Amino acid sequence: MVISAIADGLTRGVESVTDTLTAPFSDPVIRLGVTGLSRAGKTVFITALVANLMNRGRMPQLVAASTGAIRTAYLQPQPDDTIPRFDFEAHLAQLTAPQPSWPEGTRRISELRLSLRVQPTGLLSGLSGPRTVHLDIVDYPGEWLLDLGLMDKTFAQWSDEALARIAPRSEAAEFLALQSQTDAGADLDEPTIAALARAYTGYLTAARAAGFSDCTPGRFILPGDLEGSPVLTFAPLTKPDNVGRKSLWRECERRFESYKRNVVQPFFRDHFARIDRQIVLIDVLGAIHAGPPAVEDLRAAMADILGAFRPGRNAWLTRLLGGRRVDKILFAATKADHLHHSQHPALTAITEALVREAKDRADFAGARTEAMSIAALRTTVEDRIDHKGQPLDVVRGTLLEAGKQAAFYPGALPADPAHLLSPARSGAEKWLDADYQVMNFAPAKLTLKPGDGPPHIRLDKAAQFLLGDRL
Repeated sequence: MVISAIADGLTRGVESVTDTLTAPFSDPVIRLGVTGLSRAGKTVFITALVANLMNRGRMPQLVAASTGAIRTAYLQPQPDDTIPRFDFEAHLAQLTAPQPSWPEGTRRISELRLSLRVQPTGLLSGLSGPRTVHLDIVDYPGEWLLDLGLMDKTFAQWSDEALARIAPRSEAAEFLALQSQTDAGADLDEPTIAALARAYTGYLTAARAAGFSDCTPGRFILPGDLEGSPVLTFAPLTKPDNVGRKSLWRECERRFESYKRNVVQPFFRDHFARIDRQIVLIDVLGAIHAGPPAVEDLRAAMADILGAFRPGRNAWLTRLLGGRRVDKILFAATKADHLHHSQHPALTAITEALVREAKDRADFAGARTEAMSIAALRTTVEDRIDHKGQPLDVVRGTLLEAGKQAAFYPGALPADPAHLLSPARSGAEKWLDADYQVMNFAPAKLTLKPGDGPPHIRLDKAAQFLLGDRL
């Protein structure tokens, strides 16, 4: 194990040196990681970003687009032949169809390469022609990213933390009852361990639907080809006084370590550790609607996520030594189109407060971070209606379930984020003086002019932060 780890590190060190020495003679590549927890809008973000980089009429805040420096953008085969291609064309067709629909969410890792022909600007711009910059977009479930926090934990630590966290949650009642009736010191019985794993997976699925964020191990919910394998058949247990070699506890402990070694570590080594820029999409409005426990769970999850990022400046020497770092991280609250623009500053402030711990850690390490509110695809229009003799700023869109037009006011977000985060951290179960609602809107029917991508909110500003300096 130690020898193989050293060998792997040496191999990756040689790869980093090779990349560094050949970089001046090859086209520059930006590897952008896109992640977020369930329902944050990863698939829609990537589809809208690529569509708007190919047709840049709605991208005025992306300087290279507004100045005409980007001459053209086109899709190319991705460099990693073993990773599924992000199905951009199918997703865009769904969003722009006469009867548009939302594409299926991210269930596995995928990749897409967009190449941009860029004319250099500045004093030497007239001495060189356009150059090609490749944007490799890597899409992966946020639940997998949370798994990286397991790497530094033992099975006993993870079990204690998981059982304490889920104890007050009604979604965990069935699993907790089964776990309390199980003797973890007894001899391994495969049907027993399988029943525990099924019950725990059921809890994770219900918790995610209820708005909770920390649903690890992430592959339990999104198993892919590993479904039914022993590496996904374990659960947190109360440690018995006597632990035999062939006990249920020992087998769950062994499978937990196997999960870290065979599932989490390869993902980090082969995909995550190669990312240059990262956007973390956050469904802040969904967490607020779910209540204080969901908001606190989201805050803790964001802190854990950043712990996996190894942030810092991507200096030449750092790369030479094999210590590649994410040097820009954007925390983006999605679904800003569910609010009137007058509430966007409050949503951004709440997002900044939610990720404050994570953001401070990244800033200290040398990475540039920012928080903003975006809508990768705008589904509503703003309106003002009369409500009890007073004007009320609302958004108007097509309801996903009913298919009817409706005006929607979700409630006034507080200007001071502490009015939400303080009760969440103190363990409140409900908001005392406010009621926040969330509405599911269908994609709006689009009529696009030549050269225009789909409508959005601040997608161009997000692209400028993540990519502008490299274009």
